[in-house]
Amino acid sequence: MKVEALEYGDRKVYTVQSFNRGVASWLQKLPSLWVEGEVTELRRQERWQSVFFTLKDPVDGATLSVQMARRQFDALELGLADGERIHVYGQPELYTQRGSFNLRASAIERIGLGDHLAALERLKQKLAVEGLFDESRKRPLPFLPRRIGIVTGNDAAAKRDVITVITTRFPPARILVAETLVQGPKAATGIVGALRALAAAPEVDVIIVTRGGGSFEDLLPFSDERIVRAIAECPVPVVSAVGHEQDTPLCDLAADVRASTPTHAGRLVVPDLEELVERLLRSRTSLVRGTRRAFDRDRNRLDGARERLRRAPLLLVERKRARVEAAAGRLRALSPQATLERGYAIVREGGADGRAGAVVRDAAAVAIGAVVDVQLARGGLTTRVEETR
Repeated sequence: MKVEALEYGDRKVYTVQSFNRGVASWLQKLPSLWVEGEVTELRRQERWQSVFFTLKDPVDGATLSVQMARRQFDALELGLADGERIHVYGQPELYTQRGSFNLRASAIERIGLGDHLAALERLKQKLAVEGLFDESRKRPLPFLPRRIGIVTGNDAAAKRDVITVITTRFPPARILVAETLVQGPKAATGIVGALRALAAAPEVDVIIVTRGGGSFEDLLPFSDERIVRAIAECPVPVVSAVGHEQDTPLCDLAADVRASTPTHAGRLVVPDLEELVERLLRSRTSLVRGTRRAFDRDRNRLDGARERLRRAPLLLVERKRARVEAAAGRLRALSPQATLERGYAIVREGGADGRAGAVVRDAAAVAIGAVVDVQLARGGLTTRVEETR
């Protein structure tokens, strides 16, 4: 499409659309070429037609936006990650609607890990050997921290997010914020100083180190060895909430707990007050119910014991009386009187003084004419023997 200027007297003026089209047309005349740099900010979504990433010069930090068709990118199966150094072959172009310049890539070749990524890998292995990332070092977070320390950037969205979540979930929470640089060459020193200052502050039970998302280079300070060691040596538990879910700086590995986002960190360090109150109310209700059941159970037990104590003397007397009656029955059954009652009699020899003598058991032992005394069930009699059998 031909680009034409508007005539204003002797002045030619181009609209933005015309200007962009003119530049885009001129860029199309440039040849395709190879560009070298490190991959940063790689973005790929299934619903997108293209894959986007930034190519960064590792020397002076210059950047170039790169776009490549998703199918073409997937077909390469490179598995690229931030920090890798690559060669990109493509055509410079200008997106006329936005006036944004980028390189439309048609080929990508990996030439090895980027300097930063290689250095980070070496540092990661070194610290892992020292045990700084061991799970056995991880400490549990306090259930109700007396004071929460937050290391964050100046006016950072991450600071706002984490404070909002904490105060919303648990309004009585006390927060101490230490603001510092969170990117750039001075960030590591500032973060270490802020972390140590918060750890030394009175009643600080947990510290959150946080910043929002950013490029690979933006998050590099959080992989600095000084920060990793400071987190590992911190006397109170540390929550790392740096970047997004896919970002994993080395401070995440050294922290006691890793939060995927600053918002998630806020949810980790304090309980939800409403849920806590509801749980306490349920516990109180359960405690009251349990106490009432225990009281009723003990009262019933005491009532039973009292009833048993009241009845015990009566039962004892009853058992004693029953035993006495049983013994009396046995005595009655064995008593000579009982034998007499059944029609028997006791015969004794009559004495000269009128007293009864020995019991007569054999008729042959009594002479004819002898006087004997006969005892009956009621009364007795004295008789003379006229005949024996």
